[in-house]
Amino acid sequence: MTVPSEQPSGGRVPDFFIVGHHKSGTTALYRMLRGHPQIYMPTLKEPKFFASDLPARLEPPVAGRLPATLEQYLALFAEATPEQRAGEASPSYLRSHTAAGLIAELQPHARIIAILREPASFVRSMHLQLVQSHVETEKDLTRALANEEVVRKGQQMRRYSDHVRYVEQLERYRAVFAPEQMLVLIYDDFRADNEATVRKVLRFLDVDDTAPIETIEANPTVEVRSLRMDRMVRGLYAGKSPAARAVKATVQTLMPGETKTRVSQLVRRQLVYGKPQPPDQELMGELRRRFRGEVVALGEYLNRDLLSLWGYGSVD
Repeated sequence: MTVPSEQPSGGRVPDFFIVGHHKSGTTALYRMLRGHPQIYMPTLKEPKFFASDLPARLEPPVAGRLPATLEQYLALFAEATPEQRAGEASPSYLRSHTAAGLIAELQPHARIIAILREPASFVRSMHLQLVQSHVETEKDLTRALANEEVVRKGQQMRRYSDHVRYVEQLERYRAVFAPEQMLVLIYDDFRADNEATVRKVLRFLDVDDTAPIETIEANPTVEVRSLRMDRMVRGLYAGKSPAARAVKATVQTLMPGETKTRVSQLVRRQLVYGKPQPPDQELMGELRRRFRGEVVALGEYLNRDLLSLWGYGSVD
């Protein structure tokens, strides 16, 4: 994909981008920023417009139709007023090899926000998310990691480990944006104090950082109890079999849309999803050993002691 050198007449180009990662607080940050009167973010949280190099089948699905053209993409920001900062949040942009350059071509003055999480907990949470969204079919993380190699167009990609190339990913943005245009956040800081982190982001965006902020916990990690039960519930609501279509038609007749959605969510929470089991400490230790070099490099890159913060000091 290439971005035209001249933007379409009347198109509003976004001013800032939350570029990732998944399962690192991007949804909560997006929702809290949307409530600020000087910020406009579209209803579609993840347009993914600049990450066309990533295969959709390896990405968590998005609720809503993705823009296919620049005109459709810019239309997402049409309602932003001249006084507002317009922005979007697509966590895939950090892993994408093309997004940084394409964003810079469209908006060279863009401000970039990245959120990074301790690698082992990130990989575990990402795996649970991909199982929940039916991208991953292997519930066991050890086996999923053993099978994470994916070949696309002759290139090898790794479903989980490729996310944890933090310095390489940040360097793609530093190559096209000045340091003052980038803000790198650590997930632990965001979890410890949502409000303080959001106010830091507001100052970075040059908007009023004294406005009231409603703290939000979004997209909590859950575990799929049974893939079989999950398929049954999905099949029922999709209405693909004659019996399922009959049940779906009855439900649609008896329940308005919002009530049906709440019932569907309740069924999934009660029957399909559950609180994640404690992680396998042996596996987590193995992951920390695998990613220790990346943590060292990122700590040096950000001039911060991440080895201590993330508990990697004793990892050999």
